[in-house]
Amino acid sequence: MLKWFVVILLVVLLSGFLRPRALGGFRLGRLPGDLSFRFRGRDYHFPFASTVLLSLLAWLLLRAL
Repeated sequence: MLKWFVVILLVVLLSGFLRPRALGGFRLGRLPGDLSFRFRGRDYHFPFASTVLLSLLAWLLLRAL
């Protein structure tokens, strides 16, 4: 259980740092539950709700196969 928590935490952090470049064209990262804030002149994005949604979609896709 702890391993999965660490993996999910790392995915959320990495997607938060890479969001401005990678997810710029998609509407992900703007769901209720996604955190976005400015600290010392830098923008930080932590897409918790988007990560849960993508995980659910991946799980459903794998269950269907």
